[in-house]
Amino acid sequence: MADSKDTEAGLLKRLLGVFRYSHRAIQLVWTTSRLLTIMLAVLTIVAGILPAAIAWVGQLIVDGVVAAMAEPDPDVQSVLSLVAFEALIVIFLAGSQRGISASQSLLRALLGQRVNVMILEKALTLTLSHFEDSEFYDKLTQARREASSRPLSLVNRTFGLVQNLISLSSFAVLLFAFSPWAVIILFGAGLPSFFAEAKFSGDAFRLFRWRSPDTRMQMYLETVIAREDGVKEVKLFQLGPALLRRYREIFNKLYAEDRQLTIRRDTWGFVLGLISTGAFYGAYAWIVIATVNGEITLGAMTMYLLLFRQGQASVAAILTAISGMYEDNLYLSNLYEYLAQPVPASPGRAVKGPKPQRGLEFENVCFAYPGAKENALTDISLTIRPGESLALVGENGSGKTTLIKLLTRLYAPTDGRILLDGLDLGDWDVEALRQRIGVIFQDFGRYQFTVGENIGAGDVRHMGDTARQAAAAETGMAAPFIEVMPDTYGTQLGRWFKGGRELSGGQWQKIALSRAFMRSEADILVLDEPTAAMDAASEAAVFDLFRSQSHDKMTILISHRFSTVRAADQIVVIHDGRIVERGDHDKLLAENGTYAQLFRLQAKGYQ
Repeated sequence: MADSKDTEAGLLKRLLGVFRYSHRAIQLVWTTSRLLTIMLAVLTIVAGILPAAIAWVGQLIVDGVVAAMAEPDPDVQSVLSLVAFEALIVIFLAGSQRGISASQSLLRALLGQRVNVMILEKALTLTLSHFEDSEFYDKLTQARREASSRPLSLVNRTFGLVQNLISLSSFAVLLFAFSPWAVIILFGAGLPSFFAEAKFSGDAFRLFRWRSPDTRMQMYLETVIAREDGVKEVKLFQLGPALLRRYREIFNKLYAEDRQLTIRRDTWGFVLGLISTGAFYGAYAWIVIATVNGEITLGAMTMYLLLFRQGQASVAAILTAISGMYEDNLYLSNLYEYLAQPVPASPGRAVKGPKPQRGLEFENVCFAYPGAKENALTDISLTIRPGESLALVGENGSGKTTLIKLLTRLYAPTDGRILLDGLDLGDWDVEALRQRIGVIFQDFGRYQFTVGENIGAGDVRHMGDTARQAAAAETGMAAPFIEVMPDTYGTQLGRWFKGGRELSGGQWQKIALSRAFMRSEADILVLDEPTAAMDAASEAAVFDLFRSQSHDKMTILISHRFSTVRAADQIVVIHDGRIVERGDHDKLLAENGTYAQLFRLQAKGYQ
């Protein structure tokens, strides 16, 4: 018995505690459109009062008809005027309900857009580590899937609750004249169903949160099977049936959980709903007996039966609204937990350093990815002066790209420091720092935009500047194939949109290279495997360009092709996150270490 009380107390505590998001949702709707919110509130009050007025006028009509039938010269006109008055009330009720529906539809569109913008704005403030965290990805998925519709759902239910409370209060006033017990029965009969519905709403929410990884895997499998960047290997390696089988297995698992919850929810809903049905027909019999005994008129009987039926519907609607509000609050917790995700403060404000001649300096830099037990980089120290070039060499996973992520402030070192122009990167304004860096990553973006937008993305300040786009494309060696396209820089790339054109890997790489050159003022140029998909002639041209760009810039090149790195002023060999060799090409060959062995191994392959 004590356990039962504890369970009920816990449910009540959760019900009360979870409504902490209600006022935030209402505030969100209010600030989205005050006019629509006021219209919705006024029409809700009107729609709450009018049903009781219709029942009361209905009683007057029935009693008027009975009285008229008993008179030798019946006053039909007064009864007809009551009928006309009721018809007018019904018209007002229908109009208010239509107005509520229209207000909700308009608010739904505005609010859905606003919440999605809030989610995306928050995403822009997050660090790269957030997006590489699977738990955070679950939060993001949950917020995007449900939260954009839940605030309006919560507000609609709140207004619906107010409307039904107003209706129920007016019904209760009229029913109280018959018997206070009728009011108590009206309220009490729906409580068991309410508690059951609230419990199952909580269960549904917990199920939703637990299975986010499964739903994300389903979405990923859909992407692999049905997108152009995955379909080649899916067909070639005959992966389709295996991936589809896995997709079905996940669905069957989720469906089994949904089916179990649905059966339990509806079974208990039916059983407990019988209590409400029994209460109504008990009250029905009570009112009929009172009418037969002459305690109330036939019109009063009609009104009380209508009031009790509508009152019971209002109680059910109120309890359903509260249960739904509880569920909406649970889902809104995803949104507000996501929006409250802490973001590390960026105290840096500097836009220039005190000693530009010092260039870029890494001082005993160490870095470990969040949750990793071992460092990705350990004790990295190197210097690049203006006009110098640096080549990073090492096997995959040695830490070369990680070093670039630290330079671009996508991550901060866990130990040591990085300085630019004599100033710690942490003291730089992030946007000012990144404006100084032109970078092409090996996993560069292939945007489903036009050619010009793909290149212009390299400098958002001049994204629509066609002259800059053309100059960057010329420097990045993309101009020759762009100029023979039907719409040149206006050509749509990718296959997602109508008229889109797909490029070869080498052409995409030249687009990405051009994107890096959009930042003509950048004095740090980073090329991470910039020629992996290019032919030999293009590769040679890129590195001729690379050497020509180095006279006034700090250039960093990452490449596995030793023929392309030999011209760098400084070559650094990284192994397991540590610098194991450094020097120019001739010095490293003379040392006969890792670089020399790898260089000769590659050279042998060309003999």
